[in-house]
Amino acid sequence: MSGAASLIPFILMFAVFYFLLIRPQQRKSKQRNLMLGGIKKGDKIVTIGGMHGTILELTDDTVVLRVNDATKITFDRSAINTVVSSSAAMTAAPATAPATAPAMVKEEKPEDIKG
Repeated sequence: MSGAASLIPFILMFAVFYFLLIRPQQRKSKQRNLMLGGIKKGDKIVTIGGMHGTILELTDDTVVLRVNDATKITFDRSAINTVVSSSAAMTAAPATAPATAPAMVKEEKPEDIKG
C-alpha cells in the first residue's frame, strides 16, 4: 500500500503539468499549423521578425512577399507569425448597406434640463 501511496504525488504532478503546460502548447501548435496551411495568395501577413507584406507566390516551403511596390522578399513558410487580413475576407465583404440605420440620439440642451 505504501508503494502506491508514494506514486500519487508524481501522478498529480504529471496531471498538473499536462493541463497547465503540455495541453495548451499542443493547442497553440495545432492552431499555428492550421493558420500556415490556410494561407493563400493575396493574404496580408506579418513575419516573426515584424515584416509586413502581401503574399505573391506560395510553395510548400517558401513564401514570396511584396513589401512595397518594388520589393519582393522570399521567406520560409514557418517565418509567418500572423495573418492580418485574408483575401477571402476582403471578397466576402457585404455588398449592401445594413437594412436599418442606427437610432438617432437626441442631444439635450441646458434649457431642456430642469433642475
